[in-house]
Amino acid sequence: MPALSTDLATLHTGRHLSLVRRGHWEFATRHGATGVVGLVAVTEDAKMVLVEQARPPLGKQVIELPAGLAGDIAGEESESLITAARRELLEETGYDAQEVKLLTEGPSSAGLTDEMISFFLMTGLTKTSAGGGDASEDILVHEVPLTQMPEWLEERRQAGWAIDPKIYVGLFWIEHNSAVIG
Repeated sequence: MPALSTDLATLHTGRHLSLVRRGHWEFATRHGATGVVGLVAVTEDAKMVLVEQARPPLGKQVIELPAGLAGDIAGEESESLITAARRELLEETGYDAQEVKLLTEGPSSAGLTDEMISFFLMTGLTKTSAGGGDASEDILVHEVPLTQMPEWLEERRQAGWAIDPKIYVGLFWIEHNSAVIG
């Protein structure tokens, strides 16, 4: 396998992202964060917690796993991924998780960005607030029974919502984790 160049050339720097080049490949890199967390949250009554929000790049509503950045808050740059996962779950969905388990990690879009996402299973959930995100977000929370998930997602897709395929990663881990489904 040929070695990849380690030299990066910055092509453009924006507020949150930079466009860089490594060799002949151009890609986005995020600054001001140390990681990304994707949250596979399951209630005691076997519902998967999803969020919906408008995503400007797509120009439409997107159904997705709760997720967010680690280390993106001033003064909290060394925030652990688990701490970020708990914070983001509470912020976006209003749920606090008693148990948090790292499932896997990998590239979010290997041809577009150097960003890696860490997926966490969040169980033992307690609803403590409405959720909905921070002041810059307008998030709608959905609690979907696992038994109805394929139909529910397909209905929304056919109605024009974009469905983030990371949801299917979450469903895979739920299906293969006996602690979730008994």
